[in-house]
Amino acid sequence: MKDKILLHICCAPDATYPFLDLSKKYEVIGYFYGSNIHPEEEYIKRLEALKKLANAWNFKVIIEEYNPKDWFNAIKGFEGEPEGGKRCQLCFYIQLKKSAQKALEENIKSFTTTLTISPHKNVRLINELGQKIAEELKIVFLEKIFRKNDGFKKSVELSKKLGLYRQSYCGCIFSLRREEI
Repeated sequence: MKDKILLHICCAPDATYPFLDLSKKYEVIGYFYGSNIHPEEEYIKRLEALKKLANAWNFKVIIEEYNPKDWFNAIKGFEGEPEGGKRCQLCFYIQLKKSAQKALEENIKSFTTTLTISPHKNVRLINELGQKIAEELKIVFLEKIFRKNDGFKKSVELSKKLGLYRQSYCGCIFSLRREEI
């Protein structure tokens, strides 16, 4: 019997390769926190894609209630930050902390995140935040860099093969506006 791990999932395409990699050693339980995703129609597209993946590969996903108001309150004062700045750092922290808390609620001893598959994100920062939260909450954070060994490329190929919706921006309204410029 494999140990369980909670995999924080930002979107279905980014979950593909990490899920396969982790499944070799763990029973993977997915966790989707999407209150940072805007507009709501985008959140729904990403959620449906994740449900499609979980159904195709037969794994459990815990879906956090969509509550963008809480997310906006949490990042208040950081709206003007550049992409990759302090707002993003705070957003990563929120997602990772929610993931660790959910793992503890579910009696799962470790967690990790799909965020490190992106070539656009600061993996050192993400892993540092994960470790900090793990120490605070007395849980294990599995530090991974999923984009290594062509992980990102493999995730793109897998998501195309599975016909998964693939978004063109990170998720929040601020990253969407950047894409429109």
